[in-house]
Amino acid sequence: MILKFDPNQNFQLEAIKSIVDLFEAQPLNQSDLDFTFFDTSLQFSETGVGNRIVLNDEQILKNLQSVQRQNGIEPVSKELDGKHFSVEMETGTGKTYVYLRTIYELNKNYGFKKFVIVVPSVAIREGVIKNLQITHKHFQNLYDKTPINFEVYDSGKVSNLRGFATNNNIQILVINIDSFAKDENIINRPNDKLNGKKPIEFIQYTNPIVIVDEPQNMETPIRKKAIENLNYCCTLRYSATHTNFYNLVYSLNPVQAYDLGLVKHIEVDSVVSENDFNDAFINLQKVYSTTTKTSAKMEIIQNTTYSAERKSITVNVGDDLYKLSNYREIYKNGYIINEIDVSNECISLSNADDIFVGESRGGITDEIMKFQIEKTIEEHFKKERILQKKGIKVLSLFFVDKVANYRKYDESGNLLKGKFAVWFEEIFNKYSEKTAYKDLIPFSINEVHNGYFAQDKKGHFKDSQKSAKSQSDIDTFKLIMKEKEKLLSSNEPLRFIFSHSALREGWDNPNVFQICTLNETKSELKKRQEIGRGLRLSVNQNGERIFDNNINRLTVIANESYEDFAKQLQKEIEDDCGVSFKGRIKNKRDRIKVEYRKGFELDENFKEIWERIKYKTTYRVNYKSSDLIDKASNEIKKNPEITKIVLKSTKTAIKYDDEGVGFDIKGSKKIYIENEFLIPDVLNYIQNKTGLTRSTILQILKNSKRLNDVLINPQLFMDYTIKGIQEVLNELIINGIKYEKISNKEYEMHLFEDDEINIYLDKLKFEVKNNNKTIYNNIIPIDSNIEYEFAKECESRDDIEFYFKLPFWFHIKTPIGKYNPDWALIKKNETKVYFVAETKSKGQQLRKSEEQRIQCGKAHFREFDDVTFRGPISKVSDLD
Repeated sequence: MILKFDPNQNFQLEAIKSIVDLFEAQPLNQSDLDFTFFDTSLQFSETGVGNRIVLNDEQILKNLQSVQRQNGIEPVSKELDGKHFSVEMETGTGKTYVYLRTIYELNKNYGFKKFVIVVPSVAIREGVIKNLQITHKHFQNLYDKTPINFEVYDSGKVSNLRGFATNNNIQILVINIDSFAKDENIINRPNDKLNGKKPIEFIQYTNPIVIVDEPQNMETPIRKKAIENLNYCCTLRYSATHTNFYNLVYSLNPVQAYDLGLVKHIEVDSVVSENDFNDAFINLQKVYSTTTKTSAKMEIIQNTTYSAERKSITVNVGDDLYKLSNYREIYKNGYIINEIDVSNECISLSNADDIFVGESRGGITDEIMKFQIEKTIEEHFKKERILQKKGIKVLSLFFVDKVANYRKYDESGNLLKGKFAVWFEEIFNKYSEKTAYKDLIPFSINEVHNGYFAQDKKGHFKDSQKSAKSQSDIDTFKLIMKEKEKLLSSNEPLRFIFSHSALREGWDNPNVFQICTLNETKSELKKRQEIGRGLRLSVNQNGERIFDNNINRLTVIANESYEDFAKQLQKEIEDDCGVSFKGRIKNKRDRIKVEYRKGFELDENFKEIWERIKYKTTYRVNYKSSDLIDKASNEIKKNPEITKIVLKSTKTAIKYDDEGVGFDIKGSKKIYIENEFLIPDVLNYIQNKTGLTRSTILQILKNSKRLNDVLINPQLFMDYTIKGIQEVLNELIINGIKYEKISNKEYEMHLFEDDEINIYLDKLKFEVKNNNKTIYNNIIPIDSNIEYEFAKECESRDDIEFYFKLPFWFHIKTPIGKYNPDWALIKKNETKVYFVAETKSKGQQLRKSEEQRIQCGKAHFREFDDVTFRGPISKVSDLD
């Protein structure tokens, strides 16, 4: 499978544009920094190419403020917080795609060529490399095969950095922060193969733009100093969980991503025990020491006035759990705390039992975990049955804290099934034999499940450490990344993946629909990490992204109550992002199916309106060139005053001595650029951006009477001009759009059958009382209060004979994206009138793009006999 990427996702384009606009007025032909590095003792010299930003801080601050206002970011910065610029993007929304495409845009607009991507971990490094590989063809097609080289820093091949410095193409270096954060790192030590230079000097020469992936992991003084030492011209910082928002330019937080349908919706299927008070239960949560003693925190069962309950307590050496449990008989013998070992994170009991942090004794832990596996398999089969015919493969992911629970070895080193594997196969066989699921997954049981685990030198699976930095962990990450597309193919049998919980960061798969964390205690994973592996929107067998919210539903099978899970996730999002996620995490038990009324397709009212609106259309655009020239030239006349470029010049000599590279400042001054620079091909530049002919552009510029501004600051003049032309062009295109029906192309009835809609009891919905007037049997899925009131009015009014909410797949193509109108209805007074309607609250301020899509909807339905489009409206009486 080859994954396909949509180049027109507005939220991604906005994030890219936010960075590009920071450098507005940076001349395209002045962004190269030529330098020479040499060794006088060997008479050796070589020329390199780096980045140069000619804008001063005042101009960059002005651009930053403009971007922040445009993106609604408050408060607007009053001063620059260094040359660091932050982009907040929720996990699963294409953060890596955005910054990789930003590299191409910065090169295209300003000519920048040297980029360093700094990552905090091996997992994220492997993810970046995978993204560079799978997006390469996509970006090459978008950017006319712009030459680009990318590589991972390898301490065994430091001479490759010379090529990074000297090559005139776009150069991308991916490097782990730990590779250059310490003085003893190879990159920071003089190297004989480089004539005694430190390898890092070749990066420093280029003044790279440094992209910091997950910067919250690089806020220690050592790591901040290491990044400073790269001699960057600026840093671009991308994360969903920033610690510090340096010069925030764009924000897409979890709430916005969720509400816009850019990530999967989340539901929780909780597995907890009730009335489980029959064993001597102990759950060791942590051990710690103070200056005077060692202590442990644990959960046990205590007698209360009327019942027994689980309680968290703190114990010291010598404490008797029999007394602390309020004299429960099951703790009477052998439950005195003999030792608390902080270094090994365990306690010893008087019955000779050693319990380590995270372990439990007593209770029905195994039963809970086995039931979690069953619920995961059950949910998997249900989704596989629905999604298989849509060409969407379903994956389920299990996180385990001990590899031996899934795979273990006997004394001879032979691989055996752990208890999780045994339980899995038993339960899988049970469900695969059910009539509803028989032959749904046509592969042997040994093929459908497997694990991604680190291995020791003998090739045996082992537990990963929390840091996950060993070579075996690196190899595991590479395997996961390498097989990403393979896992998405329906021909690949593997559907159930077991992975160590330490490998939870830096990788994901879009078709993970179930996540189950199998811990012998309540999961201590951060909830955002836990769900992050499955948030990305799913893809079909053609590699195309799916945007149907009824399909994109991530089910978390948790070993805790829905309320506890939701509360913890809400707290994490509030702590990380300062926004409320309340009400967006759903309880699986509250999920209900929207049912279509049986036989609705035979209803005469339905057939009458459907036969009128079911046809697909194409469009063409008509506008007069004279109108474009007049309107665009008037728009450009209104442009702000074009100001001169201010350059600050600093003359520096590079020297080498025993301590490494050094810099001697020889002089500095400020100059104001008049017309001393090379004037670019203005017509060609604007033509590439707008698609207009050179003659049309020339006429616009002449009529604007602003052509002389190009001599003051050509880049700023071109930027303003393109913006003005594009706004006018969009308006003329929308006003001049003409739709035509496509012969033999229509929305087919089977789409209603395929369209399974699920909503939750707490979600806004309209309960149908008279289903003879609509296609729904029980409830109508709605998105706002105004839609609720409109549905209520339609059901109660006698003059509305029939109405229904148009499904998500009923969309109209427009020059600015797809448009999905809200309602189809029949209104009868003296005659029947067939309406399509768009509902909005009265006085609601619409975005320009939303207004234009509605305008296209009107143009589309003008081509349909007896169909009237109304919108935006707020009540039924607005139809007249």
